[in-house]
Amino acid sequence: MKTLTYIALILFFMENLFSQQLPQYSQWSFHQFTINPAHAGIKSCIDIHTLYRAQWLGFEGAPKSGFLSLSAPLRSKRKEFLSARHGMGMRVENDQIGHFQTNRFNIAYAGHFNFTRDNRLSLGLYGGIIQTGYNPSGSITLKPDPQISKEANFVSPDASFGAWWNGKNYYFGFVLQNLLNYKWSQFGYDSYYRRHALLNASYRMQINDQISLFPSALLKIPPRGPLVIDLQATVDIRNMFDFGFGYRNSDAIIFFAGYKFNHKFSVMYSFDFTTSPLKNYSSNTHEISISFNTCRAEKTASVSSPLFE
Repeated sequence: MKTLTYIALILFFMENLFSQQLPQYSQWSFHQFTINPAHAGIKSCIDIHTLYRAQWLGFEGAPKSGFLSLSAPLRSKRKEFLSARHGMGMRVENDQIGHFQTNRFNIAYAGHFNFTRDNRLSLGLYGGIIQTGYNPSGSITLKPDPQISKEANFVSPDASFGAWWNGKNYYFGFVLQNLLNYKWSQFGYDSYYRRHALLNASYRMQINDQISLFPSALLKIPPRGPLVIDLQATVDIRNMFDFGFGYRNSDAIIFFAGYKFNHKFSVMYSFDFTTSPLKNYSSNTHEISISFNTCRAEKTASVSSPLFE
């Protein structure tokens, strides 16, 4: 059984190392700033998010990912009604796959431009560094291979661009990641960070004064490999309870639920039921997140949602 597991893992990552170099999160719609720098300071308060994801639990060498992010507006007095606002933020992210580990640290800046009271364009940039490492400890090969047994570690610059447009009941987002095609000089001759594009959108359907439905979609466009599509439907009750389900065409059916405390703290859990052949070797995927903001409770009405702030 272990032999089959190793073979499945090798085949899977041989395909995906060329197509997807970034961690994926099932709760992406609730943590927009983590994927899009245009969300820096989009709220009128400090906003903190943290998340941990254990993918394909029980699978040796399976991905483990997590992040901590902080976003805040820059307090600048507007010269006129609907003039531009600005925000800044930071993100720390860790991603482990087998013997590889990646750490990112980014600082974000964004400008927010209102065309009307409800229609806004936001543009943002991430800038920072990536630390990538390979630890051969525990690696076993049929024959000695100096490339596999050699430890590697390097640091490179990192940058991403994001755009965001939202109205009162909808949004569209665009992100271009890994803008700097920095080569992995210690890992191979044709290995480097490749640009990835993301498109996402959502629409708010107001059922009544206390219940809203949010159909959402995320399209991941890797440089190599097939497109990945995440579809989700979220029900929000009184801006306190969130639950829903999703579907990822590559490998999962997703269920999630969350609760808000005093309009400031929120906790969410999601479960990915694996639909790819890896389901025979793992115990699916689990994700948990905690968020906190300093927004005034009176500014968070029953019809509001973090998806549109």
